[in-house]
Amino acid sequence: MTSPIDTAPAHRRSAELEQLIAQQPHQFRVLTGDRPTGPLHLGHYFGTLHNRVRLQQQGVELMVIIADYQVLTDRDVAEHLQQHVEDLLLDYLAAGIDPQHATIFTHSAAAALNQLLLPFLSLISVAELNRNPTVKDEIAHSRQAAVSGLMFTYPAHQAADILFCKANLVPVGQDQLPHLELTRTIARRFNDRYQPLFPQPDALLSPAPLLLGTDGTKMSKSRGNAILLSATADQTARQIRGAKTDSQRHITYDPHTRPEVASLLLLAGLCTGRDPQQLATEIGAGGAAQLKKVTTEAVNEHLAPLRARRTELARDRTYLRDVLHQGNTTANALAETTLTEVRHAMHTHY
Repeated sequence: MTSPIDTAPAHRRSAELEQLIAQQPHQFRVLTGDRPTGPLHLGHYFGTLHNRVRLQQQGVELMVIIADYQVLTDRDVAEHLQQHVEDLLLDYLAAGIDPQHATIFTHSAAAALNQLLLPFLSLISVAELNRNPTVKDEIAHSRQAAVSGLMFTYPAHQAADILFCKANLVPVGQDQLPHLELTRTIARRFNDRYQPLFPQPDALLSPAPLLLGTDGTKMSKSRGNAILLSATADQTARQIRGAKTDSQRHITYDPHTRPEVASLLLLAGLCTGRDPQQLATEIGAGGAAQLKKVTTEAVNEHLAPLRARRTELARDRTYLRDVLHQGNTTANALAETTLTEVRHAMHTHY
């Protein structure tokens, strides 16, 4: 059995980093992103998007990758890929990521980035890839009968995503710490073996709230239990009305014994900026019906401006293409520069 990872040092370092970001935001370049497997939901919004917009507003340089190649890590073909890339871009822009202050680009458009995979793989062993707990978990939950080699090499590819632009800060969840540690190992070994070229990026752990899906399990697009950012107000209302609660009528906030009720209270609290405990006290004997009514109103009111921006942006496909073209051009130039430096360091520049 794999020993649990001690995350205390990462949390301490994240607290230090938050102070440094507040003082010197321009010293940081962040790499973050998503796989385009469908539109984003509330779990993404409060877990990652909100944090990215915050960092951007603080003045941190933001690189956002739409990892279209990585869609193939756990599926045979990348279906509806162009539509999913566009949906993801719409969600980013509507949530507040500003292409004037952030670089949004696609994996497949940065050819030089992907060429870093080969030298990076030469710096780590098969055993190191094999014991990565995140990869083991992904393989265990893969929907494929056989897992492709891309899944196995995913940590090295992610290292290329991070290091091609020499990002020094990566917002991650605790489950992604092993991936980032391997990225740091690759950077360190390259610097030692060839020449100092790459930073060893830090993890920025944020206290992302755990929002359950409407069926009481982890919110996920594939499970059909997620409230999408692009959903209409009526669709949202129907989903929340059908959300799982429990048999107790009086509403209390207890994440341990009443997780489904607590998740709805947390969602309403996040959308209104209020304490879930206080909301529970106010709803009290109103029961699940009142809880769902309060949550529905909170979600729809909070998302109304985002959804209006998304609808408006969706009307201008030329603008969306221009944003991606601009981001891809910037990312490719960075990747070409880094690849040239790598070739010189490895004496493979002829």
